[in-house]
Amino acid sequence: MPSSLARLKDSKWTIVRQYDKSDDLKGLVQSLTTFGGLALLWWAAWAGARVSGWLLVPVVLLMSLFSLRVFALMHECGHGSLFRSRRLNRAFGFAFGVAAGMPQYVWAQHHDYHHNHNGNWEKYRGPYATLSVEEYAALSPRQQRLYRWKCSIVLAPVAGFIYLIFNPRFTWIKGGIGLIGHVIRAKLADPAGSLRSHAATYRTRYWSSGRELRHMTWNNLALLSVWVLMSWALGATLFFTVYLISLSLAGGAGIVLFTVQHNFRHSYASATDQWDRDAGAMYGTSFLILPAWLDWFTANIGYHHVHHLSAQIPNYRLIACHDAYQHLFGEVTRLTLVDVPASLKYILWDIRARQLISVAEYREQLVAAHAPA
Repeated sequence: MPSSLARLKDSKWTIVRQYDKSDDLKGLVQSLTTFGGLALLWWAAWAGARVSGWLLVPVVLLMSLFSLRVFALMHECGHGSLFRSRRLNRAFGFAFGVAAGMPQYVWAQHHDYHHNHNGNWEKYRGPYATLSVEEYAALSPRQQRLYRWKCSIVLAPVAGFIYLIFNPRFTWIKGGIGLIGHVIRAKLADPAGSLRSHAATYRTRYWSSGRELRHMTWNNLALLSVWVLMSWALGATLFFTVYLISLSLAGGAGIVLFTVQHNFRHSYASATDQWDRDAGAMYGTSFLILPAWLDWFTANIGYHHVHHLSAQIPNYRLIACHDAYQHLFGEVTRLTLVDVPASLKYILWDIRARQLISVAEYREQLVAAHAPA
């Protein structure tokens, strides 16, 4: 009898052809209700602050959920699956990117790399840059403690702040300063050369093409304009208090969700030579079972095994696809919110076993290795 993976491979393209149909109307409704909800919450923040600061607490929590949905829909525009229209995916992807604080086009290029190497931990290590057992063993005790602390759920909002608010601005400014300095030096060395030709020779890890730089620039200029406008309308203190807290919480929640969709007990983690893409979808991606209301705020991303089967399946077809073919997904790891803290402990890549293990399992391996025969 064929294995579950073999049966999934045999049915893969039938499934994709059946469910990869995007619908512009559904995408438009999802986009407008999300932006409309955010606008209403900003009005509630303004009105609530005039009555009591405590009224901002539920507003901020709701806004973090809507910001999480903004990021999820931005992610889908990057795959070109929210809308059938390429133009709509680009336009709304840019708008969602401004709302989320993330240059959407640049982010989508990096995210595509993740999809193309999911389960290949030699190529892609996740948002926390998961260490191999050997790399962890080479650290000092202090460095090991810092690594464990970095991957903890307690620091998730801090990671969210760095990921969505600080880093996209910092990399743009630092890379831009480097570009200006490079062009000035090149112009002094070769006055006859054009500014464009000198700029084309600049290399940085912050962007890989002129198109990425343009998207970063337009995203940041649009976002800074929104900051100025909102500070004028609401007051800088109110705006930045609500904005920074809600977006940091949303970013932290997004990082945690993404992590547990790939880091869980003995998740498939291969090196390049033995890697199989469909095995990554089946054994290296979890099915995160969430309450229906949280599925809405996350755009059904908990059905991550289906998403990694094909990123062209839009979020509003993921559940139907899973339900129709759930007999093929029997070996996919199922998690609930209760399982999230435990799953976040699987932060080491055991290269020989081709799976992720916890620090506790690593210590057990050390004890076993030094035990008398």
